[in-house]
Amino acid sequence: MTWIALILAGLLEVVWAVGLKYTEGFSRPLATALTLAAMAGSVGLLGLALRGLPLGTAYAIWTGIGTVGTVIFGIVALNEPASALRLGCIAMIIGGIVGLKLTTA
Repeated sequence: MTWIALILAGLLEVVWAVGLKYTEGFSRPLATALTLAAMAGSVGLLGLALRGLPLGTAYAIWTGIGTVGTVIFGIVALNEPASALRLGCIAMIIGGIVGLKLTTA
């Protein structure tokens, strides 16, 4: 259950990171409310995951999911560059996430 909470927390991190772009400096009330709700949910689920996972592992995976998801969203939806170097860096982050998962009880 802790891993599910952590994965959901990471996905909500993607939602709020992307949502920040659409708040337009927190001037759009609905986008702002949704972004703040995603932030609260993300941190809340991270807190639940920390009950059963080491801090360093959980935090690194949480931010890794958020980073990779946000970059992929930017590439797919916002036409951000998808250079070989950029994709290689994403692959290294994913490798780190998998490595941490495999080395955590």
